[in-house]
Amino acid sequence: MARAAGPRRPTPDPDAPATAGRGAARPSDRIRSRRAGRRAALAAVFEAEFGQRTATAILERQLAETEADPGTAALARELVAAVVANRDTIDTRIEAVAPQYPVTQLARMDRALLRCAIGEVLHSPTPARVAIAEWVELARTYSGDPMRRLINGVLGRIARDTSGA
Repeated sequence: MARAAGPRRPTPDPDAPATAGRGAARPSDRIRSRRAGRRAALAAVFEAEFGQRTATAILERQLAETEADPGTAALARELVAAVVANRDTIDTRIEAVAPQYPVTQLARMDRALLRCAIGEVLHSPTPARVAIAEWVELARTYSGDPMRRLINGVLGRIARDTSGA
């Protein structure tokens, strides 16, 4: 039996913005790229905790090896640069917001998670709600439920303090 209707796919609108085209990144691709950028930044900051190389050098090596897309690389560089440039300030914020968790006594992965997360919340154009949600999910994946709760509390308080100032 033949269908009376034509093709179900809409014809492309020539006046549509460039982001709607075939070669453009869809929103899900952009989200995936930003998540990959956060993971790359976290891996670089974590590896730098062992003191062999700087987080920036580690990140550049990672990006060269994986041939990351430009969006991933840009976010990862932005986050690592924020952590490297503001590490002392970030550590002071952690100590002020969560004094029962001294930075020096946190596990290396937990310290890297907190530093990267705070770096994005404070020094990135990403909305705080989005950054908090993403880093809470990364904490759940790479550390566990207690760290997920700690990151959620610390970032929430920092975001409130920053927006209220």
